[in-house]
Amino acid sequence: MLTTRTARTAAALVAVIALAAGCSGSGGKDSEDKPDGSATGGKAVGTPRMKIAMVTHSGEGDTFWDIVQNGAEQAAAKDNVQFLYSNDKEAKGQAELVQAAIDKKVDGIIVTLAKPQAMEAVLAKATAAGIPVVSINSGSEFSAKFGALSHIGQEESVAGEAVGTELAKQGRKKVLCVIHEQGNVSLEQRCAGVKKTFKGSVENLNVDGTNAPSSQSSIEAKLQADKSIDAIVALGAPIAALAVKAKDDAGSKADIATFDLNAEVVRRLKAKEVSFAVDQQPYLQGYLAVDELWLYKTNANVLGGGKPVFTGPALVTEKDVPKLEKYTARGTR
Repeated sequence: MLTTRTARTAAALVAVIALAAGCSGSGGKDSEDKPDGSATGGKAVGTPRMKIAMVTHSGEGDTFWDIVQNGAEQAAAKDNVQFLYSNDKEAKGQAELVQAAIDKKVDGIIVTLAKPQAMEAVLAKATAAGIPVVSINSGSEFSAKFGALSHIGQEESVAGEAVGTELAKQGRKKVLCVIHEQGNVSLEQRCAGVKKTFKGSVENLNVDGTNAPSSQSSIEAKLQADKSIDAIVALGAPIAALAVKAKDDAGSKADIATFDLNAEVVRRLKAKEVSFAVDQQPYLQGYLAVDELWLYKTNANVLGGGKPVFTGPALVTEKDVPKLEKYTARGTR
């Protein structure tokens, strides 16, 4: 059953924003600039051209961020915004990319705070330069402290607690929580949330999410060494796919749950290879972040009154597949 404490509120915000913009456009590559510098993808708003940069901690091959970008590009096409995306999984590299955005004199910066301490100084520079910042996805508790207008994403601890509760209902006894990026505060909060509400034991396993063969081998080895593990929690859709393969190769009967949703996870839900997924609506995170900066620059609006704007968590099961398949195929869920 699809459930969420906050998705309805976020969806309502989207409707309000779309009404305020008074127009529509196409997303994806259609939001790229024409040679003359104008926006493509349909008629955009009549407000002055803006330049917004998004800098994330994404590693190679993480399809989650494709969905975030799709949402941001859709909003950018509508808002007459030039959208610039860059990423680096290393905290130092991400901070350098934020500095590069400041040097380009962008009109707004969207940033993730997976490793927050590395971002504090450079975000202070953005604020000093008069560039508004919106944080998304990770590090919500650091957002206001670092000068961001607001944070858009899910409450990671609450999401983890929901997973722990669901696994306890299923009667599981031992959970392996797979962290695919060591030091990422949001991933650690998810596992901590699982541990808080789960009735049995929870063990964390750190893997390198950018190295699929190594990650799969690590999960398989753990399952072979400990037959008492009867549930695996993946913290991202690509890791869920690796967990399915590792489970099969290890001859394990562990149940698999995952954070995040994409077309492959929906397919695996349908095939009953994954029991449920936690959807934080990444498309909405990208879309709302661009729209918030546009609204702030054109009308001094701040979504959520400066408080976090939640886009999840929502628990998605096999029953929800018919409602979601066409959207995941489009790259919007």
